[in-house]
Amino acid sequence: MSETDTDPSALARLKDDPSSRRRFLRIAGGTGAAGALGLLIAACGGDDMSDRAATTTIGAATGSTATSAAKRSDLAIVNYALTLEYLEADFYDQAIESGELKDRKVAELAKRIGDNEHAHVEALMATAKSLGTPAAKPMTKFDDVIAGGQKKILETAAVVENLGAAAYLGQAGRIKSKEILAAALAIHTVEARHAAALNQLVGKGFKGGSQLAGSIPDGAFAKAMDMDQVLAQVKPFIAS
Repeated sequence: MSETDTDPSALARLKDDPSSRRRFLRIAGGTGAAGALGLLIAACGGDDMSDRAATTTIGAATGSTATSAAKRSDLAIVNYALTLEYLEADFYDQAIESGELKDRKVAELAKRIGDNEHAHVEALMATAKSLGTPAAKPMTKFDDVIAGGQKKILETAAVVENLGAAAYLGQAGRIKSKEILAAALAIHTVEARHAAALNQLVGKGFKGGSQLAGSIPDGAFAKAMDMDQVLAQVKPFIAS
């Protein structure tokens, strides 16, 4: 067993240590987050030691007591998340610059979401630098999506945002630092809100005759995705 395997995840430590839970909840937004934390621990099931080190979060140093293996693991997760945020930020930049978003309100929404993604990139880069070396920005290819006009852009944005939310949740159980976990959840909820707004615009999940039904998720619990599942879906958008 490797050094990384012996180091419990932040969720595992939070589950077993009431004082850590209280500190985490203050970081994550108060005691109102307690129910969500319980669901997250149940959904993620703690550490998945069989997965290779992966991705997801943002801001805050791990602290001097963290082992080097834990830092390497969290850096891999942060860089995975950073790569996804690079793609998202670049996608919205290209969509806005294309002029294909003819509806003013749609263009404004894309700008606001794009600004959020750029803020995520900056925060993740800062975190990666505190742990080691940030991932390089990949070359992207969104030409076919942009050429499809506003409808295709919105449909792709909905896919990307739902994917981002699932990717963060998929890595939550592997994060070692409680500070980074709290920050990852802060990004996850924003990605989920982006997804809800875009689902509503494109009519994804439209049921029951309600215009708002597209923003309602399928089922009571969010579905996580592992790194291989996420990378398979973003591969078409990365230039080889």
